[in-house]
Amino acid sequence: MTGISAGHVAFGMTAFRVVPERSHVSIDARSSLHPIKGEARGLEGLIELAGGLAGHIELAVANLRSGNPLYDIEMHRRVDARGHPTIVGEVVTSTPLEGAGRYRLLGDLTFHGVTRQVEGEVSVESPDPDSLVVEGEHVFDVRDFGVHPPRIGFLRVHPEVHVAIRVEAERAT
Repeated sequence: MTGISAGHVAFGMTAFRVVPERSHVSIDARSSLHPIKGEARGLEGLIELAGGLAGHIELAVANLRSGNPLYDIEMHRRVDARGHPTIVGEVVTSTPLEGAGRYRLLGDLTFHGVTRQVEGEVSVESPDPDSLVVEGEHVFDVRDFGVHPPRIGFLRVHPEVHVAIRVEAERAT
């Protein structure tokens, strides 16, 4: 297998289950007044290694929190968390890149009931043969998913959101 190994052990077809309490998404947005930061824990899913990287992850929209209850209420209302309670990511293709443990992924991301293809790079590390860490980041324009950023008086939230993800997974038994 190219690029992913733990010590001298190379992985064949191996499945890893996401560990929700150790996996998270960080969100950085900007407004006309100040930055808005958010985080979510509780990612769930499965990652497979077999000559490439495959996977399916999900996150409950209700897990997204900024630390400001007023922002959280408005965010959950805008993205219709009740009507579209889950964000889903599915790897369509993966291509190993130069250097160990780097992949270019093409995947489908479903948010707010809208599915878009997303392309980006991730790093994959294996601290030991039974665990895996996948990290990546991407800038999204929420308007591509049918979400209109709020404008409240002088406060305007910009549509571009920087999202960073860290997925920790353990070998599925």
